[in-house]
Amino acid sequence: MPSYNIWSRKSKRDHIGRSRSCFTSLKVEAHLILLLLMLCDNLWKTAECQCTLGNYLPTELRPGYRRDGDIMIGGLVTVETFYPYNHPSFSTVPPFVGLNFPVPLNYYNFLAFVSAVEEINNSSELLPNLTLGFHIENPYDNFFLMYRAAMNIFSGMDMGVPNYSCKTSGPLFAIIESLPPEHSSQLSSLSRIYHSPQISYTSGSVLMSNMAKFPYFYRTVPSELHICAGIVKLLKYFGWTWVGIIAFDDENSMRAVHILREGIEQSGGCIEFIEIFRQSRSFKLPNTDNIYNTFNTSSTKVIILYCNKDYREIIRHTLIWEAPGKVWIITEEWGFLFPSYNVDRKNTLAFAVAKKTIQSFHKFVREANPAIFPNDSFTDMWWNVLCNNQCPKSIQRSCNNDLFYYLHCDSINSGDSYNVYNAVYGLAHALHDMITSGSGNTTLWSGESDRYLDFLSWKLHHYLKNLHFKNVLGEEIFFDENGDLAVGYDIINVVILPDGTRIKEIVGSYNPYAPPEQEFTIYEEAIMWESTFNETPPEFRCSPSCPPGFRKLTREGQPVCCYDCIPCPEGEVSSQNDIDTCMKCPEDQWPNQKRDACIPKVISFLTYQEPLGITLTFICIFLILINTVILGIFFHYKDTPIVKANNRDLSYILLISLMLCFLCSLIFIGHPGKVTCILRQTAFGISFSIALSSILAKTITVVVAFHATKPGSMLRKWMGSRVSIYVVLFCSLIQTVLCLAWLFTAPPFPYLNMKSEIGTILTECNEGSIHAFYCVLGYMGFLAGISFIVAFLARNLPGRFNEAKYITFSMLVFCSVWISFIPTYLSTKGKYMVAVEIFAILASSAGLLGCIFFPKCYVILLRPERNRRKYFKKN
Repeated sequence: MPSYNIWSRKSKRDHIGRSRSCFTSLKVEAHLILLLLMLCDNLWKTAECQCTLGNYLPTELRPGYRRDGDIMIGGLVTVETFYPYNHPSFSTVPPFVGLNFPVPLNYYNFLAFVSAVEEINNSSELLPNLTLGFHIENPYDNFFLMYRAAMNIFSGMDMGVPNYSCKTSGPLFAIIESLPPEHSSQLSSLSRIYHSPQISYTSGSVLMSNMAKFPYFYRTVPSELHICAGIVKLLKYFGWTWVGIIAFDDENSMRAVHILREGIEQSGGCIEFIEIFRQSRSFKLPNTDNIYNTFNTSSTKVIILYCNKDYREIIRHTLIWEAPGKVWIITEEWGFLFPSYNVDRKNTLAFAVAKKTIQSFHKFVREANPAIFPNDSFTDMWWNVLCNNQCPKSIQRSCNNDLFYYLHCDSINSGDSYNVYNAVYGLAHALHDMITSGSGNTTLWSGESDRYLDFLSWKLHHYLKNLHFKNVLGEEIFFDENGDLAVGYDIINVVILPDGTRIKEIVGSYNPYAPPEQEFTIYEEAIMWESTFNETPPEFRCSPSCPPGFRKLTREGQPVCCYDCIPCPEGEVSSQNDIDTCMKCPEDQWPNQKRDACIPKVISFLTYQEPLGITLTFICIFLILINTVILGIFFHYKDTPIVKANNRDLSYILLISLMLCFLCSLIFIGHPGKVTCILRQTAFGISFSIALSSILAKTITVVVAFHATKPGSMLRKWMGSRVSIYVVLFCSLIQTVLCLAWLFTAPPFPYLNMKSEIGTILTECNEGSIHAFYCVLGYMGFLAGISFIVAFLARNLPGRFNEAKYITFSMLVFCSVWISFIPTYLSTKGKYMVAVEIFAILASSAGLLGCIFFPKCYVILLRPERNRRKYFKKN
């Protein structure tokens, strides 16, 4: 087997001499042995496989690249590949002529693998006194050749034979690979048999984020589960709720599409269509036209393209990729590597693993000798391109050539070189931890070679799971519980102009391992959008966004993202866009005019500052002054016949009670408080009861006085002021008892009425017991009614100073006021209800005052000749 040495220095120690030996491995299961033997037999037509089968290798397949060491690691690094639409069958050798084409970026991965091993072997801290070897094979992204390359690595030969191992160096501990997802999962079944860790630096398959199913699988790229979550967050950030998905029908893409669909729907988005490209052996996919028709007639402008990067050439040649006016969200940066030059490509956002610049790797590429690597026409051209003066100075080589500028020259940091570095260094750190934890140092490795067997590859898993170190750039490297590297994605916006110029800008990032408020970032100002969009960022929805003050009403038979906007109902608001249901305002608040916010309700009560309050206060004071003047007149002319005729003591009591009635109306004005609410109705009820009792006593006095003058009347003994006073006290006492019972059972209290008027809080007094309130009013009505009846019956009694006529008219006014008061009171609210009650108190009191005392004052002041005993006897 050929062996290549790229190091001019001596190894860390002389290799332990050992003879070439072939021994049987009992680890390979029977069905796998039979399958691989069948393939071996079909391919190379040989009766038995042995260590010399390398002589039968087809000339088109380049042998693996190997360097012996104390510890060996395998590498499945794809440098050349085949078109995916021409995948050969599993059991046949693919035709090589004209079908393989170079992938420039992949050769950087190969060099990064070698460079990382070189740095580790030169290190005095990592794996001291040990040499790290490798065996790198090219799987060509082909199922069969992947198994062939894997068996070569496991057997230690260029022509791997199942169940055999030809060893010339240390044991194989792990394989680092760059296989497609479906190949990587197939390799895991083989790695599981050998208990060898498998580290991928390209596969982010969602299917392999399962340590129970793939216990030996690790990767230095994040799982595509995180891409799905990042896409959902990106859509939610921009408010794009109407999207389409295009994918290929491989297992990984289908699983990712399912996860994407769930995430989009849970975040409130909708998917207009999901179109699947079916794989085919031909260059043109069979259902491309149908997908294009769906794509072209759809209303959505946001397209999520989820597929393996191996299909990039097919996508690039389809019409959908050249359709303008669409925003593309892709899961690889590959879409920018081979642009369609007739398309002004903007609006493309890609999730890509962060690419880092490794200066030591750049130096290695700049100074390495290409002659020590396997050579062919492709690699010769690849190395010559680095001589172009348009290459970055960090990798530009000193040589002379006139080759055109090639794409790979400025793409050294666009491939997976950084991931390869992390894979090799991560494995080296895990090996270092395993060795030092078993012995405390590595000095025992300078002796007995058999001690290598004590450290079997399966022991390495414990150290890989707990791996945590800083790489060459000082970044923290560790695996999560699923064996995925705990890193995030950059969100890249690349603009491809018609002349092929590419402008690439990192416009955001998504790191699921960051704190919740820092896991997703986006820089809108850095994104370049097409000029055809009316707004930036554009808004893509099935229905326009519902502004605050409106809510969504889903259209019948359509997805939830297709809706109409209707105003929030009365009393409810929506303060954000696209609200499904409006929210009710708190009781002390009310929607503003736009119904997008709750504002405090206007607190309403009758105040002394407003015109209505001022007017009522002025009327009340004016009536009090008149009442006071009349009381003064009566007191001044207390000895005149007209004052004495109807019991002047009752007149004094009536005038004072009417004054109290006027005063109690002022308690109804102002902010209701606990004390004022109690005083309002009780003071009003008792004051009016005293006034009505006094009128009743006056009426009774008139009747008794008239009948007592008849000879032999028994009513003479009821004459006098004492009986009148008893009537007033008794009738007033009943009302007082009713009021006290009201206060002790259910007293009035301040109350904020938030429901009677829209947008207003009515500060009012709750009556406590409405029955008690109407009992008080009813009793006053009873007294008024008795007084009216008695006065009405006595109105025609003779006598110049017969008050029955005036009392009758005053009671008629009083009853009219309070009968009209009840329906008016019940039909009004808030301060107007209070104003109605104040008006009823003032009007009824003024009616009593005017009807009873104005005629007497007229006589006292203007007709004094009538206020004489002589005039009284004459009539």
